[in-house]
This record gives sequence, C-alpha cells and structure tokens, in this order.
Amino acid sequence: MKRWMNLLCAMVAVMAGIAEVRAQVTVPAPCGPVPSANQLRWQQMKMYAFIHYSLNTYTDQEWGYGDESPTLFNPSDLDCRQWVKVCKQAGMRGIILTAKHHCGFCLWPSAYTYYSVKNSPWRDGKGDVVRELAEACRDEGLAFAIYLSPWDRHHARYGEAEYVDYFRNQLRELLTQYGDMFEVWFDGANGGDGWYGGANETRRIDRTTYYLWPETYRMVRALQPECLIWNDGGDRGDLRWIGTEAGYAGTTNWSLVNHDGPLDEQLLQHGLETGDSWVPGETNTSIRPGWFYHASEDGQVKTVSQLMDCYYKSVGRNSTLLLNFPVMPNGLIHPVDSVRGAEFYEMVQQTFAHDLVHGATVTATNVRGNDQRFSAQNTVDNNPETYWATDDGVTIASLTIDFARPTEFNRFLVEEYIALGQRVRKFTLEALVDGEWQPLKDSLADTDDGLTTIGHRRIVCFPTVTTSRLRLTILDSKACPLLSRIGVYNALAPLNPP
Repeated sequence: MKRWMNLLCAMVAVMAGIAEVRAQVTVPAPCGPVPSANQLRWQQMKMYAFIHYSLNTYTDQEWGYGDESPTLFNPSDLDCRQWVKVCKQAGMRGIILTAKHHCGFCLWPSAYTYYSVKNSPWRDGKGDVVRELAEACRDEGLAFAIYLSPWDRHHARYGEAEYVDYFRNQLRELLTQYGDMFEVWFDGANGGDGWYGGANETRRIDRTTYYLWPETYRMVRALQPECLIWNDGGDRGDLRWIGTEAGYAGTTNWSLVNHDGPLDEQLLQHGLETGDSWVPGETNTSIRPGWFYHASEDGQVKTVSQLMDCYYKSVGRNSTLLLNFPVMPNGLIHPVDSVRGAEFYEMVQQTFAHDLVHGATVTATNVRGNDQRFSAQNTVDNNPETYWATDDGVTIASLTIDFARPTEFNRFLVEEYIALGQRVRKFTLEALVDGEWQPLKDSLADTDDGLTTIGHRRIVCFPTVTTSRLRLTILDSKACPLLSRIGVYNALAPLNPP
C-alpha cells in the first residue's frame, strides 16, 4: 500500500511540474502594430468584386464630365441578381458598387440632388440600384459595400464648404439605408475640370484637408462600426491602394505604413516594415482594360492565365483582390466576363483542392518552450487560431515537411498568425533532390531574392519538383516567427509568363 501511495505522489509531482513549466511558457507578445478585428475579417475575404456602372456606361467614357443627362440612364434588362450570380461564381465574397462616380450621377434616389435615378426613365423614376444590389447580395450571402466619389464634376458648389456638407449627407444616406457594409471606398481623383453647374471650369482643392476627413471618418465609424475605410485621397484609412491598377502587389509587402507623411509608389506597393499603423494593401484591377463597359473591349477580357497571375500576385502576396466587372448598357454583365470569371475561380479551386501536406509529418528546429501548444504540426491542423512559434529571441528556424514518399508539386502556401503582428523578413524554400537541398525560387518574383515577407498569405510558384522532403527556413524575423498554416499543391496549369 505504501509503495502505491509513493508512486501516486510521484506521479502527482511530475504532473504538477509539467503544469508549472507549461504555465511558464507564455503566448508570444504582439510585434508592432496589429490588425483590428475588422481588418482580420476583411483579410479573410481574399477576393471581392467591383461593379462599375453609371452614365459613363451610356456615353462610352471612363470619366463623365458632369453635364450628361439623367435621361440617358434607361437599362432594358437591369438585373442585380445576375451581377451577384456572376460575382459569386467567380469566387467573390462581396461586391463594392460605384454608387456615385466623378460625374456626380447617383444610382440611388438621393434626397439632396435631382441628378440621380429618380429623374431617369428607368423604373419610371422609382428605381434604386443600390437597394436592389444590397438586397441581392444579402439574399446570396455576399457582403456589400459602396464607392462614393469625393470629386463631383456636376455639383455647382464643388470646392466650397457647402459641397462637403452635401457629400456627407449623401454618405449618411448610403450608410443608414442599405444595411451593413464591409467597406466604403473614397477614390483619390479629386479636383479638375468639370461642368460644375454650368460653370465649365477647372477647380482645385487640397484633397488632404478639403473634405475634413477626420470628422467624416468619425461619422462612418459611428454609423457602420464594422465598415473599413479605403481612401486614396487624404487621411489614412484602414486600407491602402497597392499603387497600381494592373493587379499586383509587391513581392515584399508589409501591412504597415506610417499614419502621417506621403505614400509614394514604393510605399504603396511594399508597405513599410517600421510603419506605425496597420494599413494592409488592397489590389484593384478590372477584368477588362477599362473600368466601365466599352463594346470595343469585348475581345480584351483577361484570360484565365492572366487572372491567375493577378491572384498569385495579390492574394498570394499578402493582399486582397478587388476584381471589377463592368455592366453593359442593358443592365447586365457581359456573358464573356461571366464565363471568364467562372473559369478563373474553377482554376483556383482545382489548384488548391488537394493539399499534399495532409498525412505528412512536420518537424521544427525549435518549438516554443517545447510546448505542444506551439507545435510544428499546428501549421497543418486546419485551425487558423493555432500556430507554430519559436522561443523568444529565436528568429532563425526551420520547418521540415516529410511526405514519406516522392511527391510532385509546384506551389507552396504559407500564412503568418497576423493577429500578433507581421514578423518574417526573409525565408527560403528547399527540396531534397538526389540527397542535396535545392533552393526553390519564386517564378513570379521581381528578383531571385523574392522570398521576403509572408503576412496573411504568401504563395510561392516554381517549376514542378519531385521530392520526399521540403524545408522552409526563416532567415530573418522581427521577433519569434508565428506560422499558422502551410500548404503544398500541384497545379496542372502552367504559369503565365510574368
């Protein structure tokens, strides 16, 4: 009896010791600025759509002058549910509608201007495109958002304080009458020539101060607490333009910038490692050369290869993809755009349908406190809330994936646990081939030294390799690296030439 009691006491002591050691192994501290809950939710969307539609659609323009007649707006077959179907089958998680572009024409019956759908022949002046699309999105499970141009080439008082009140009144209409919105988009084009109530002149404004952005932001956040602000025209919002409309982010892409100071093309493309604010990049591009529909571009719709290229260089580079689908004069999205979008998403699904790490063994050179809470296997457990972490001060470490048999692949996916900050500065990938570790370089990177930042998601594309072991090595990190997911895939489609 005494022997069993001694054994029991020893076991209790061991368990207590393990518990004490476990308690001493703390969760890593945040590293630098971290994303808000809204920004984390937005990042998970990955892809969402732009819809460009206005009087420009009927005048074959990209930017209306502001003197176009509202009577031009008279689509014969407008069907917002068709738009939603097209976007949904293209893999889009939400839609942003150009509620008012630079010409000033409003796609909702604004109480503050005659220049809207209420003075068009469509639906006998009783229609509301914003409402129809918001309801269609809600019914199909897509998020909804609006684009409201700060610049208005129609309004007679643009450039004066009175117009800012008008702009805010219209924004308030949109934010209070159409349900929840995930984003509000303020274009950076501000000031220039326009009709301006018949003045037909050029007006300049200081886009950083004219709209009184801090007050406008407070209104947005009060009316739509879960809405993110995209602003290329003034005070920093929650998201930043990626610096180009060609559909790619920088191979190095930090989700950080400074709250104050100018953002040049380099900062927009790559972010700033030492930035004091979490402002991730959004990559916007159109499925056609233009943003609005032009019949002359019917033969210039992006190919599936081009769209996949955009996907790898946006979603695969710590960004989101905002893909535009323009609406035709009849009120529908063109069939070619619809089919191409569906083919694109089918290719995405095929490429990432079978993750080859399932069943593989993952080991690490260092595990935080040797605690299973931070095990290397967390990177393949399909749980976004678990992650592999190293000890504090350990910023160089490796993960090795053992497939147990020769395995063929050409895509690698890795994600950081960004809720605690973005950390990794540089990493390498290597495959064990003929007994030697061979480097795998990103075929779509700007340079050979292209494996730098990771962030929410990094996808590395390379020529097909066959190996039984793959090694990821973190070469430089701002703090102990935290990786929540890795994935290995074998894409059947060839890479589109950069």
